[in-house]
Amino acid sequence: MSAGAYLTAAVVSLWCGLDRTAVGQFMVCRPIVAAPLTGWLLGDPLVGLKIGALLELLWVGRLPIGAAIPPDDTQVAVGSTVLALAAGNAGLTTDSLVVLSLLVGLPLGKAGEYFDRLARLWNAQLLTRAEFLLDAGQYQKVPRLHLWGLWHFGIASLATYGIIVGGGTLFMGWALDHLPDRFDAIAAWLWLAFPLIGISATLGIFRISRSLLLFSCSFVIALLVF
Repeated sequence: MSAGAYLTAAVVSLWCGLDRTAVGQFMVCRPIVAAPLTGWLLGDPLVGLKIGALLELLWVGRLPIGAAIPPDDTQVAVGSTVLALAAGNAGLTTDSLVVLSLLVGLPLGKAGEYFDRLARLWNAQLLTRAEFLLDAGQYQKVPRLHLWGLWHFGIASLATYGIIVGGGTLFMGWALDHLPDRFDAIAAWLWLAFPLIGISATLGIFRISRSLLLFSCSFVIALLVF
């Protein structure tokens, strides 16, 4: 891909990253939206839709509410879409590239938790700074601290995106050179595993006595669909 494509994806990363907690919260940050949006801007919305659909179920019950800091599913969605499209001529099927990009992007997305905590730590220091300015009567400088708070979350989003895309590109290059010839067949089973794991994760948030029955029914339905 061109440098412009990576820059476009970085803009999406920044916008969707801010939507998670800092600005708006219009749910554009959800993988089912962020990944197809990235794919559409880069010329292949179908790849983004596949990645977003597989990711959405995994973290649908873990939202960044209050002090909770779940893995950065937004940046995983954007970054994995970029990785899949960047390796588009690697000789694998589209579904295999989607699975491979997710296997690479998911572990790297763990960095999002670290950067999110760091951004919140920086913003906590802004509160101390605001109290000092108020005591000093410098009221006109306080609104600027809000912008700094947004900037901190933006830096965290871009840093996570950079790690997923930068580190993922290296891992993808190595993986494509060492993958077995039968990876397309392996990827087909992994493709089935993602929704099944997502369904079980979704059922895990329901505290009901019939969860086993629901899980079994979901397993059968997903098996029949795929």
